[in-house]
Amino acid sequence: QVQLVESGGGLVQPGGSLRLSCVASGSIFRIYTMRWYRQAPGKERELVATITYGGATSYAGSVRGRFTISKDNAKNTVYLQMNSLKPEDTAAYYCNVDGQADMYAGTTAYWGQGTQVTVSA
Repeated sequence: QVQLVESGGGLVQPGGSLRLSCVASGSIFRIYTMRWYRQAPGKERELVATITYGGATSYAGSVRGRFTISKDNAKNTVYLQMNSLKPEDTAAYYCNVDGQADMYAGTTAYWGQGTQVTVSA
């Protein structure tokens, strides 16, 4: 079983920055694609950023140029650096990982519990 724990959320003024972290722990054989999603009140969950096993990245149009996703394979950790934050970035941010618990297991999607980001003056 793989557990994901996010951290780094909080209250920030417009134009400010935050860095989210998501650490994967537990029985981990291999981690493949890692993603950050967000969900604002009354809205559907949306994909924000993706980083593949090989390190290729992609972003939602609304955050491209402001957010950067990265990872540390040795620490089983994915990061989301968020700059030039806007009030519309306010949401709960969730980490999502495709991983294998052991070499005989299939690939499973794991989710963290979420961390709140609030952008307000």
